[in-house]
Amino acid sequence: MSWINWPNRVTIARITLVAPFAICLLNLNAPGWTGWRHLALGIFVFMAISDALDGFLARVLHQETPLGRFLDPVGDKLLITCSVVLLAMDASSVPRFLLPSWVAVIAIGKDVLTVVGFGIVYALTGQFFIQPRIWGKSCTAMQLVMIGFCLLAPDLPDAARRAWPPLCWAATGLAVVALIDYIGAGNRFVANLNAHAQD
Repeated sequence: MSWINWPNRVTIARITLVAPFAICLLNLNAPGWTGWRHLALGIFVFMAISDALDGFLARVLHQETPLGRFLDPVGDKLLITCSVVLLAMDASSVPRFLLPSWVAVIAIGKDVLTVVGFGIVYALTGQFFIQPRIWGKSCTAMQLVMIGFCLLAPDLPDAARRAWPPLCWAATGLAVVALIDYIGAGNRFVANLNAHAQD
């Protein structure tokens, strides 16, 4: 089966959209045209839909591949990292909805430590450990909701805007839980391989 199947095409298209999305955020507070936020929101919604679509296509068409399992989380991490960094900077933040710096630091730190952990597991076992986890998926989903809410917030009524701080806390809490879960899963993976090697 060719690696260029429809699920992977959708994933690659999502990854390429990170660049125009970042350009929109960088121009968010630039003088002149005022539609950058809505354009960024439109691109973001399209990317979020494509994130669900590629997995659905892979299952329905029976075209799940190792490349797809690698690219899908890469696309999520690129989008989330780009978003939290730019939305936490004054120059590219949504007015009145500046993302707290600690939210960005913990989100990026979780991904960096997870990648380092994968590297350590590979160094110890010679095998890649790429396993979707429920806490990791929940964290990604909450982070995407938080980013989407931030972009949409100026258009929402005041009562709805009160959800902003709880969303930041929820996304950050899930990032910590997901990191702890990944560490535990990695340790068990290494321990099981070592146990089988000794049998």
